[in-house]
Order: sequence, then structure tokens, then C-alpha cells
Amino acid sequence: MLRGARLSIAAIATVAVAAAGASTASADMVRVPSKGPGPERFDSVDVHTYGPKRPEKILVLMPGTAGGAGNFTLLAKDLVKRVDGLGVWSIDRRSRVLEDTSRFEAALDGDITPQEAFDYYLGWITNGGTPADHYDFLNTDTVPFAKRWGMKTALNDARAVVKGAKRYAKSGEVYIGGHSLGASLAAAYGAWDFNGRPGYRDVAGIVLIDGGLLGSFDAFTKEEAEEQIASLEEQPFLDLIGVGIPEASGLFAEAGAIFARLEPTQPATTLQSYPLLPAEFKPPVPATNRAAFGYAFDRDTSPGNLALLHVNAGGLAASGDPRDWVDGGVTDVADLARAFGSEPANGVEWFFPRRLTIDTNGANEMRQNDVAEFLGLRLEHTNRIDVPIYAFQTDLTDGRVLRGAEELIKRAQTTKRESMLVDGDPRFSHLDPLTASPSANKFAKTVAKFLGG
Repeated sequence: MLRGARLSIAAIATVAVAAAGASTASADMVRVPSKGPGPERFDSVDVHTYGPKRPEKILVLMPGTAGGAGNFTLLAKDLVKRVDGLGVWSIDRRSRVLEDTSRFEAALDGDITPQEAFDYYLGWITNGGTPADHYDFLNTDTVPFAKRWGMKTALNDARAVVKGAKRYAKSGEVYIGGHSLGASLAAAYGAWDFNGRPGYRDVAGIVLIDGGLLGSFDAFTKEEAEEQIASLEEQPFLDLIGVGIPEASGLFAEAGAIFARLEPTQPATTLQSYPLLPAEFKPPVPATNRAAFGYAFDRDTSPGNLALLHVNAGGLAASGDPRDWVDGGVTDVADLARAFGSEPANGVEWFFPRRLTIDTNGANEMRQNDVAEFLGLRLEHTNRIDVPIYAFQTDLTDGRVLRGAEELIKRAQTTKRESMLVDGDPRFSHLDPLTASPSANKFAKTVAKFLGG
């Protein structure tokens, strides 16, 4: 179930006229049609829009690996205040249709407790099956078409959003961007051939938030790509925390965030005692809900192999029973909980299609090489990109993000003078550009200059 406005792109203008002159940092939800693999009910993406009712220019953002549109909520509200006339549109991928967020929504509305929401999604497994009408995990055999939700599908969906944004922005000026894998998609968008039209012609600039191509992340040989494509027959979705249930990462993250938001100083007994939550996410001492949530995401305590979820947030208090959290990084735990414990734009994509990672790694060289041909990628216009590029890197890739951006600028027809490359390492971890406090957010401050200029 989804809350909020559901509007077609064609209907947005009507809303804008009705609210002419008004401005808001809150979000509306727009459903944008886009054909793709699978039944008709999957042929759309939800877009969360922030800023003026009729913006001058629009920044369209795509989330990263296992990321949802909620990743951008805090950032979007900050950016539309920093840049006059800016609208920010964040995309929830088509897999959002598979999520049942009804009980999380009810908890946020105060209709049920966080514990009741947890029991609906996860508690029933160990408490004897209460409630009887509990959530059932998705049988992935029922969605075989998800094996084809790769870069082609994601970029066609993004283009439908960009085209709508161009009609809606007063100036027709639209920037395409993303975080992590979403940044890789943004780079690929510029080079992509959309039935003879280069992607870069649709946009005024490209914004890469701790991601990109040309060495930023992993690369595949053709043989590796073939092996990975074959593995999709077993599981089309990413199992991020390795418990055998793709949606587990989304369920645990949102449940923990809602406990941290609504009952921050209460003991985190439910999650700390839950046997199916991996031990590495549990503080070694009794902790409050917000402390347990911060512990699971902070770069000093979260598992090292989950750096894609890390923030620089502080640490457990030196004493107390239960032990609380002390903010001390660039992201406050309360803000992190808001990003991950919100609806209808939540922070984790429950069903992240593994084909996206395969295609993104295959697109690394941004050329029509044998890997790109095998995967059906259309990276035909890299050397013709002529729009400014912004890139921000954190502590994740040892400098590879900016080196990749520099290589893209070198190969394209844009210039380094037009573009902006910003290093947030070592203070910023991977999620911090999206969740950092406005006063500490180096990314928001610099990208505002890029967009405003």
C-alpha cells in the first residue's frame, strides 16, 4: 500500500496551476508510466518531488544498490532551500510494487505500535505465528521477468522521468544524477543511445554522488558476465545481509529506523534478542533503540563488507543501562532514522534486481566492447557528452570515484573547468552525502553551487 498523491506527468501542470506561486519542501508522489519487462502493473516508477510547485530547473536522482527514494528525502529538502527555483525528483524503481509497507505506514501514523509492525513482518517467525495475517516472504519464482530489470530498463524508466521533468520545469533544464550505483546509471545515461538520440542531449548536467563508471567500482569480463547472468536463474534479487531472504535488509532497516524514531530511548530488546538478525548488527551491551540503529550503520561498528550502508555518525555512550547513542560524525542518528523510517519513500529497496549490478559492472569502460554487446548495453556516445559533470567521493573507493570522473571528462567534450570534482574523504562515508546535517554537508553545499551556477 502506498500513501500520498498519485499523479501522472500530464496531470502535474494542473496541480501547478492550482497552486501557482506556492512553494514547498515537502513531497508529492508522481507515478510515471514506462514500459518494461513484466506485467502491466510494473510498468511505472514512483517519483517523489520536492521544491516549488513549478520549478525553474529539476534534478532527477536515482538511488544506489538496494537504495530507495527515501535515501534522498533529507537531501532534497535541503537542496531546494539552497538553490532558488530548484526541484528535486527522486525515483523509486519499479520493484517498489512488490513491497508491502502497510504496517510500517500504520506505525508511523500512530495506528499500531512499532512492536506490532515488527511482529507482522518478522516477529511471527519466532513468536508462534502472531499475528495470524502476517507478512509472507515473496516467492521469487513468481517474478521471473525481474531477471531482466537491468540497466536498459532502469535507463528507459529514468528517461520517462527526465522527459516529464523537461516539460514541467519552466526552463526545461534537467540534471540527471544518482548515488553509488545510481551515479553509475547517471554516467551511463549520458552515453546511452535511446533509439538514435544520445542521453546527454536530454540533460543540462550529470551529478555523480560517490559513484560512476570508468573504474569507480568493479568491472566484468565477458566470461564473468555470462556466469552472473546464469546465476539469476537461482535468485534475481540481492540478499544484502546474507540471510536467504532478499527483503530482509529492507525489513530490518525500516523496523529499526521506526523503533529509533518513535521510541528512541527505549531498550532495543526486540532487535537485540531477535535470533535471525545477524550478530554483527547487535551492540555488545544492552542499548537503546537509537543506539542499536546507529551501531548497525556507523562505519566504526557496522560490518566492513557493508560499507555501502555506512555513515560517520558517532558511537555508543560510555555508560548507561541501556547504553544510548552519542552523535559525533556528520550524520545525526535521528536524521538517519528519518531517512530509513519514512513512507511512502523508504530508504531501502526490498527487492533490488541483481541484473542492475551485472550491467553496471559490464558498463565500466563506457564502450561498446564485448561485455556491453553481450549484455545488450547501448553505450555509444561517451566521447560526445558535452554537459558539465559534478562528482563527490567519500571514503569508500580510495579515490576511484574522482579518478573515474576525471577520465570521463577527459574522454567527453566537456571540460574540467565547467565541471566540479569534490573530495569528501575521509570525513564522509558512503551514505553521509545523503544524510549529513545541513551545516556539515559538504556535498550539499558544493552541488548547490554547481546547480545554482
